[in-house]
Amino acid sequence: MAPGDLRGAVIGCGFFAQNHLRGWGDVRGAQLVAVCDRDPAKAEAAARLTGAKAYVDAEAMLADEALDFVDIATTMESHEALHALACDAGVPAICQKPMAPDIAACRRMVARAEGAGLAFMVHENFRFQAPLIGVGQALTEGLAGRPFFAHVSFRTGYDVVAGQPYLAQVERFILLDLGIHVLDVARFLLGDADDIYARAQRTLPGAKGEAAAAMTLRHASGAVSEVVCSYTTNIRPDPFPRTLVEVEGTEGTLRLRADDVLEIHRDGRVTERDVAPTAPAWGDPVWALVQESVVNTQQHWIDCLRSQREPATSGRDNLKTFALVEAAYDSAAAGQPAVPQPFGPGLPGGAAAP
Repeated sequence: MAPGDLRGAVIGCGFFAQNHLRGWGDVRGAQLVAVCDRDPAKAEAAARLTGAKAYVDAEAMLADEALDFVDIATTMESHEALHALACDAGVPAICQKPMAPDIAACRRMVARAEGAGLAFMVHENFRFQAPLIGVGQALTEGLAGRPFFAHVSFRTGYDVVAGQPYLAQVERFILLDLGIHVLDVARFLLGDADDIYARAQRTLPGAKGEAAAAMTLRHASGAVSEVVCSYTTNIRPDPFPRTLVEVEGTEGTLRLRADDVLEIHRDGRVTERDVAPTAPAWGDPVWALVQESVVNTQQHWIDCLRSQREPATSGRDNLKTFALVEAAYDSAAAGQPAVPQPFGPGLPGGAAAP
């Protein structure tokens, strides 16, 4: 451990957490000192992988270790209780998405962190993917002018249930598992949304919840976006795990292709930028997009902790994305637009607590 490194721990050493565990080794200014999983075999395997100390009890780990942060990489049902333990121990937390199963729990988590004066971030990694960073940069440069429309698409036939079988049993499926990502991308590109109109479909045999959805958002800026997602799209080549984006503006159009090239349509010509991800040394080139974004997300968290600034996907910010998911379910059920309500009693809107 280098002098000044922040001491961290990971809680949850399962399927996707393998990327978290490996990713921390690439993050500047941080070092994993502990890993925790209720399954002793998983905890020990994570300890061998990272060189950290293994625990099977999160409360015991938080009591024994002097931690500067904890990475909660478990399933959403356990997030609130684990985050409460971290807050009680005075430890800032980054938490895997979704923050919790419902927005009431999310609000409680944000209120708890703010009440304790602790940093809190949601591991919302899509906006930290290299191609989407590239789109955001082009917008910041004004290459499309003032954006007024965006199409954000994540449609695939990849079998997500094979790696995470529990997804087939949840009543709220793609909107909460994937839609939360693509809705956050729409917010990242065009800003907050005032309302959403959603249609959802149950298209995956054997799955209880919806596996496809189409949504239209009206943003506060006056822009409009279409957000579509599907786990049952039969297409070759399958763009998985890529999000495809087009943004139209007053001066031009940005088009993100599946080959990680950003087309810039402006002044009657098309220029191209390479916005491809780079696989970490421990990664798989096939999964470079995802694995690099995990490291980027983790690095952002550490940089924010060290500089004491609010993360881009803080708990408070992520409430706005989660509220869009809730509103999408309401809209699909009612057949009419719904207004997202991120903040509730005891958690007023506005700037985050210092």
